[in-house]
Amino acid sequence: MFYLVKTPWWLKKFYSRLVWDLPVKEQVLYLTFDDGPHPVVTPFVLDQLKQYGAAATFFCIGKNVQEHPQIYRRVLMEGHRVGNHTQNHLNGWKTDDGKYIADIREAARFIDSNLFRPPYGRISRFQSALLRRAPFNYSIIMWDVLSADFDYARSGERCLRNVIRHARPGSIIVFHDSEKAWDRLRVALPGVLSHFHKKGYRFERITLS
Repeated sequence: MFYLVKTPWWLKKFYSRLVWDLPVKEQVLYLTFDDGPHPVVTPFVLDQLKQYGAAATFFCIGKNVQEHPQIYRRVLMEGHRVGNHTQNHLNGWKTDDGKYIADIREAARFIDSNLFRPPYGRISRFQSALLRRAPFNYSIIMWDVLSADFDYARSGERCLRNVIRHARPGSIIVFHDSEKAWDRLRVALPGVLSHFHKKGYRFERITLS
């Protein structure tokens, strides 16, 4: 499995209409969590964030919101932001444009947000252009740092090191509140929160005009 833990500058420049990181003048990080809500993992994440007064952004799958509406409501009630991550976790490179857009529309019935993150980070330029203009008007949120908690070949400690090594003020960091990531997330997330809190960082949700 090939992927880049740190998004290179040239990729950000080539896809400059997508949001990879945020300009800040302070020590702020943006933690994001994909694929939830999950009945075990998402409450764990919320409890960890609460310990540090941290806010985050959750990119939710529509069908999971339908299955776990009480957890989704907790995410919102505790002051976090949500975003659309499609209804069925579709890969934009492998999905017909009409089907892909329809799936996002379906998820939007349950997820009220102007933020969208494509599953796997895979979205065509045509799909991106459609979603960024009316009637959708989505900001498409990518990332600066992957924790790699989705990768069974990595340890939780390795995922923690990925974030500590590469995160900088304004970084958008990807975790997953999913069963697949659970073994690595439960090690990496507490470590990330503790490490950067001690260094004076704040954790904020993504807010765009």
